[in-house]
Amino acid sequence: MNLITPEYYDPKLSVRDTQKAIKYIRDTFQKELGKEMNLERISAPLFVEQSSGLNDNLNGVEHPVQFHIPGIPGETMEVVHSLAKWKRMALKQYDFQPGEGLYTNMNAIRREEELDNLHSCYVDQWDWEKVIKREERTEETLKETVKTIFKIIKHMEHEVWYQYPQAVNHLPDKIAFITTQELEDRYPDRTPKERENQIAKEYGCVFLMKIGEKLKGGEPHDGRAPDYDDWQLNGDILFWFEPLNCALEISSMGIRVDEISLAKQLKIAGCEDRSQLPYHRMLLNGELPCTIGGGIGQSRLCMLLLNRVHVGEVQASLWPEEMREECRKHKIILL
Repeated sequence: MNLITPEYYDPKLSVRDTQKAIKYIRDTFQKELGKEMNLERISAPLFVEQSSGLNDNLNGVEHPVQFHIPGIPGETMEVVHSLAKWKRMALKQYDFQPGEGLYTNMNAIRREEELDNLHSCYVDQWDWEKVIKREERTEETLKETVKTIFKIIKHMEHEVWYQYPQAVNHLPDKIAFITTQELEDRYPDRTPKERENQIAKEYGCVFLMKIGEKLKGGEPHDGRAPDYDDWQLNGDILFWFEPLNCALEISSMGIRVDEISLAKQLKIAGCEDRSQLPYHRMLLNGELPCTIGGGIGQSRLCMLLLNRVHVGEVQASLWPEEMREECRKHKIILL
């Protein structure tokens, strides 16, 4: 069992007050996100057709939950891993223009997650996507968007402090930027996760850029599906999380592939067969808008702001009974 149980842990809030705080954080954050980023809330699917190619393939090895619907014969449905590709299609169908975007409450099942303090088979996040001009597919656009999201999260610290001063976590005042290659150059003898922990502890909050391609050491920093983020224009927002003594990823995001970077990345990943799927054909034909987008973990954000040491304290999921029992012994109450 992979579980961290900090000594002298005190959740500060009762279970019922925690539920109120969760609702407050979620309601407030999505309003601020929509206002600051010019995003409209839209409805999103829990599952998609396998043949559409719209599901997020994550690292390319995970298996989605699948089922069949009698009313739609001959088709396999997949519970989404995320809405990384679906959102871009929605922007086209709903005629969003450059500078406009959408966000949605995304619920997913990732059945192969290793269950621990930070990972659950149930994923809840704000998936967002915004139309940009082709000339805005730049690192500058990416960094400015990251700074905006950081500003919203920092604003949430003050909102939560006003409501729950005894429980709020105090966040760093700014976010740093570093690429995966720069990180490998700095700590060549450490694993990718150890590098993330070291840099997050050093800066408090970092945006780790350029995830997907192999580094000089011969391996990529982490896996990324080849058909949504441009590996040269993406990254993760990581906060140093003192209660667990590790980096806490709050968001994975990036400028999305265009027809050139998609073809290149499909070839690198050995996934060129995906080019025949409907979504990928549209992209390769230049029929979809240029976009930037990502996901922001709802439960992860609640963990960060409320100093909670297990994701099960802020979301209702399933856990091994031995994990629940061990958590109870340390005042970690799983919903």
